[in-house]
Amino acid sequence: MYAVKQSTTASLKSAAAVGRRVTGPGNYIRVRKAHVPGSRVNGQGSVRAAISGGDKVTVTAATPLQSKGVDKLSSSGGGEIQVKAVVTIRKKMKEKITEKIEDQWEFFINGIGQGILIQLVSEQVDPVTNSGKIVQSAVRGWLPKPVPSEYAHIVEYAADFTVPSDFGCPGAIMVTNLQGKEFYLLEIVIHGFDGGPIFFPANTWIHSRKDNLESRIIFKNQACLPGQTPPGLKDLRREDLLSIRGDGKGRRKEHDRIYDYDVYNDLGNPDKSKDLARPVIGGEERPYPRRCRTGRPPTKTDPLTESRIEKPHPVYVPRDEAFEEIKQNTFSTGRLKALLHNLIPSLAATLSSTDNPFECFSDIDDLYSDGVLMREKDEEKKEGKKLFLGSMVKEVLSVGERWLKYEIPAVIKMDRFAWLRDNEFARQTLAGVNPVNIEILKEFPILSKLDPAVYGPPESAITRELLEQEINGMSVDKAIEEKRLFILDHHDTYMPFIERMNALPGRKAYASRTVFFYTPAGIVRPIAIELSLPPTALSPQNKRVYTHGHHATTHWIWKLAKAHVCSNDAGIHQLVNHWLRTHASVEPYIIATHRQLSSMHPIYKLLHPHMRYTLEINALARQSLINGGGIIEASFSPGKYAMDVSSAAYKDMWRFDMEALPADLLRRGMAVEDPSAPCGVKLVIEDYPYAADGLLVWSAIKEWVESYVEHYYSEPNSVTSDIELQEWWSEIKNKGHEDKRNEPWWPKLNTKEDLCGVLTTIIWVASGQHAAINFGQYPFGGYVPNRPAIMRKLIPQEDDPDYEMFISNPQQTFLSSLATKLQATKIMAVQDTLSTHSPDEEYLGQVNPLESHWINDNEVMKMFNRFSDRLKEIEHTINLRNKDSRLKNRSGAGIPPYELLLPTSGPGVTGRGIPNSISI
Repeated sequence: MYAVKQSTTASLKSAAAVGRRVTGPGNYIRVRKAHVPGSRVNGQGSVRAAISGGDKVTVTAATPLQSKGVDKLSSSGGGEIQVKAVVTIRKKMKEKITEKIEDQWEFFINGIGQGILIQLVSEQVDPVTNSGKIVQSAVRGWLPKPVPSEYAHIVEYAADFTVPSDFGCPGAIMVTNLQGKEFYLLEIVIHGFDGGPIFFPANTWIHSRKDNLESRIIFKNQACLPGQTPPGLKDLRREDLLSIRGDGKGRRKEHDRIYDYDVYNDLGNPDKSKDLARPVIGGEERPYPRRCRTGRPPTKTDPLTESRIEKPHPVYVPRDEAFEEIKQNTFSTGRLKALLHNLIPSLAATLSSTDNPFECFSDIDDLYSDGVLMREKDEEKKEGKKLFLGSMVKEVLSVGERWLKYEIPAVIKMDRFAWLRDNEFARQTLAGVNPVNIEILKEFPILSKLDPAVYGPPESAITRELLEQEINGMSVDKAIEEKRLFILDHHDTYMPFIERMNALPGRKAYASRTVFFYTPAGIVRPIAIELSLPPTALSPQNKRVYTHGHHATTHWIWKLAKAHVCSNDAGIHQLVNHWLRTHASVEPYIIATHRQLSSMHPIYKLLHPHMRYTLEINALARQSLINGGGIIEASFSPGKYAMDVSSAAYKDMWRFDMEALPADLLRRGMAVEDPSAPCGVKLVIEDYPYAADGLLVWSAIKEWVESYVEHYYSEPNSVTSDIELQEWWSEIKNKGHEDKRNEPWWPKLNTKEDLCGVLTTIIWVASGQHAAINFGQYPFGGYVPNRPAIMRKLIPQEDDPDYEMFISNPQQTFLSSLATKLQATKIMAVQDTLSTHSPDEEYLGQVNPLESHWINDNEVMKMFNRFSDRLKEIEHTINLRNKDSRLKNRSGAGIPPYELLLPTSGPGVTGRGIPNSISI
């Protein structure tokens, strides 16, 4: 029989109130006060606890509580082991005197053993309770010991245990926070058992018991499939998952760590204005991936719309998904909120009264050389507020005035006039910020898939004769056969929305198609642009085709046509390829991973680095970027229909199986199957930097995933028998992407090969794919004429009143068609922020030093090190490619190197680096 001496009466009373586990006479007792009426601490200081043994529950009295000493278990069967737990906590970075006093009080409470209670749970089952054996102790230490490192805000506490020799190996720790506020637990290390220290990585916020009576469960760094769970941990594994799922009811509180699904019903604000009402995105009418549920009440005006939380108040995300304080202080929240709350209003105050177009190109150049003189609100002057901006946007303070100065974007840094040339226009479809829409032209004539009864004849106005004239007499059939014709086709995506978009003030857009020719010299050049408007009674086929021309008028019209194509492409890039295909589509994977895969699960451990910060950045986007009246609506051509465009793209083109890079390249005809090639595909255009570098990264991820999966799923049927894994995949399909749940293309999950394909795709999308289409936003979009996010005028025709003005001053017509100064500076500031790496960024193939004990399997660590080494080799290969003069799309006079898929980067706007996750 084991008897226990408690640390302090108060601590154990608190533990009993928490409703978790203490030890009692003769066995290891499981406390379930929350579920068993009558469980209580009696007047004599004894604990009455429910003992769970299978389906039977009995109640027994524990030994009287002792007021001094640590837990001491004596066993009639033998000896005891002295064990020490080292508890590592990260303190908040505080400077206020009151907060320092709070810290001293916290140190005192922990010092006397009344701040944190921890319980060791054995992998072995107690035969009486049929649950894991437990011992407990209070964390002690009058003064915490600073960790000897650059992390001055990290401290260590200790807890001592005396455990019986037959306790077995601890597999979990239960942590009860008896203080009045949360703390951040990095890890707990147990010393004293055979085999060396046992690591329990946490990296989690531990809520106060006043917010939630349940203790937190922390498992050791041993990955195991559900069927391999040690007997003493099976109940805890199940309980932990249940606590994360919640019940789908009520409003989420800041301390919650509950993951659940909801539609995008929080983008509009009809209570504030009818103009800010927005439809629900998600469901049969407007299908979309699901977001993380917040549970706020509906608006007064529309019961289907969830009430909004406006900045600066935070939108709920599960507690551990929020930005860590170092990121808040040094980058994202500080910069993004400064951007949204201070910079944008200041720009509006400065420019709104004279929100004019750029009058000449030197006006745009002035943004980089001189800057914008900012007007400050009176309260900002009084409070001395200072904007915290990115590396590409700088404040210059001079004689009491504040100037906002932009850095020169990479696209014009080496060659100011590169953006004017056709070859640069074409090059950016292969090596720009949106290199994922160009596709091979497979058949002719070019046909629309839209309803001809609504949108007119499906045939494109681009004729065979016109193309053959532009490709020096080569027949279209021969060009198609030799894979020399390519197309950037945004026609069907935009056409259903053009009429509504063009009814918005200051918006004019077309549905565009652009045909490119791949010359025998290996150069891609645009040869024809089709711009279409919805058919009318007077113009049933409202389509015009433009070519580059050979005189001044056609040259300027061609330039305007290219600008409209770039504007279409910028909208598709932001709303479809960036937001939908990475941010929005990955959110359900993250929710399902937390809800269905235990933190003990090897696949959870594999995916965990690739989930960091995504829910938080998505919540910020719903609050200020993609919301009604937000920056995306204000800055891109679709305006208030932006999310409708995104939803339509999800409905018509999103497929999980096509998000794999090789599959996407094959779908677009940019590669052909080749079993001898490393990824089974061969590029049609060898000098396709995004694809060439992307396949290297894809291959490295795939090799790492395959070795990892083989390590854990070595037994036959181990994938199908993994109940957590099967529920995870089912939930992704049926809840996370509910509107696509009946599609036949969802991959099966029956074999190791199936699992490797799914995991490689998820990791690629969250890392390489997002990096390729995100971190070039300012380098390419920071010069407005190169990539206008919005167009405000249609191309003037000969019978238009504006045509004479165009003839007399084509430069003014061009510039007045682009975004105004206010619109341009807004989007430039946002692109700068979204293109910036945080100082605490975690890159592909790297491990945070504070999470180095994420797994205790040496074989897995060897595999990971091979993965890291492979990425270093890839970085070297990419650097060599950028110096290869044969590769014209990434080298040459004035051509910026293609670095978006270089794995590593420093902080700031660097145009390179692959973070593990969608962290901005």
